[in-house]
Amino acid sequence: MYKKKEYRETDKMFDLISGNYSMMLVMSRFGIEPGFDEKTIGEVCRQNKADCRTFLTVVNFLIQKRDTPVENINDCISLEHLIVYLHNAHNYFLKFRLPHLRRKLTEAIKDDCPEDVAFAITKFFDEYVCEVDKHMMYEEKTVFPYVRDLLKGKKNPKYNISIFHKRHDQIELKITELKYLLLKYYPGKGGNWFNSALFDIFSTERDLATHNQIENNLFTPAILELEKQI
Repeated sequence: MYKKKEYRETDKMFDLISGNYSMMLVMSRFGIEPGFDEKTIGEVCRQNKADCRTFLTVVNFLIQKRDTPVENINDCISLEHLIVYLHNAHNYFLKFRLPHLRRKLTEAIKDDCPEDVAFAITKFFDEYVCEVDKHMMYEEKTVFPYVRDLLKGKKNPKYNISIFHKRHDQIELKITELKYLLLKYYPGKGGNWFNSALFDIFSTERDLATHNQIENNLFTPAILELEKQI
């Protein structure tokens, strides 16, 4: 059961994670290691060289399930540290979560599912992964370098963050289609592997949705404010 409270630097990290277990993903993406004993959130962040205000802004944004930009955003986050968070999230999706999900999905459909249907499901998933990779690599190669230059006071006259915002695809939509496809039309018996794979698809869909919300409501507004200052 999630504890929907506003966490502060003086709260214990253990209380945050035990009350909101999905924040373990946020913690790892900020480079924060487990084993924090009774230390406060502030102490753990300093120990792991993570920016505490950025960590708390992301954590409270997700726990409170906000869907609008945070006010005075540049007082609440460090763009440099938020880029680290987003970069680590990209690595998590592309190098761990999606490959792991593909292996589990392959195991789930290999016995009871007709070969042509299994091929179609796998092809659909692989096309989806290509879309995610394309989306995230655009951010890595274009958006992040642009923001790092802004932080140094250099502005590219041929680019602005509105370009990114306009082409910011909702990458979680295709995995939602896969979920519906399996729920409505899967011809096999299901079983533990199928249920486990489907559960992971639900979890991945939710994680990607929150990733997009952070980009839309924290990352992009902070860059817009920075652009105005330069």
